[in-house]
Amino acid sequence: MEKKLLNLLTALCLVSLPFLFKGSKMRENLVVFFSKGVIATLIDAYVVGTKRLEYPVRPFPKIFKTNIIFTVLFFPLLSVIWVKLSYNNHLGKILLKSLLFSVPMSIGQWYFEKNSRLFKWKKWTPFHTFAIVNVTLFTIRGLVGFLKKLDKIKSA
Repeated sequence: MEKKLLNLLTALCLVSLPFLFKGSKMRENLVVFFSKGVIATLIDAYVVGTKRLEYPVRPFPKIFKTNIIFTVLFFPLLSVIWVKLSYNNHLGKILLKSLLFSVPMSIGQWYFEKNSRLFKWKKWTPFHTFAIVNVTLFTIRGLVGFLKKLDKIKSA
């Protein structure tokens, strides 16, 4: 079952790629995607390395201890979607929209930890997921805000 879920997630992510990376903000979307991939990889490597979280079923288990589908594909694509949804919002709406992503992700990870072998928590809880998702979303959103300011300075 876990391999089928990972294959389905991979397929959904790959199908969404052309739709998420079209338009005038392609440069920012690529920056978001690759930045989130780097941040998620570093955090995941630390969390798995310190044995707080484990991925019993994952692609390329002899090469990676983390689940690269989550780390370099799913989470970065969600960040691209989140930045698109919050691009012109002020802090209040950005906070609300972050909850639309972090709460379901925390609940989903809790559910799959209990009912599958996708995750195995050792020193981890849904609150850790909630915090990490929000920290990374706001880090990426801050980077996008910084890029917007640079574009304004450049065009002035």
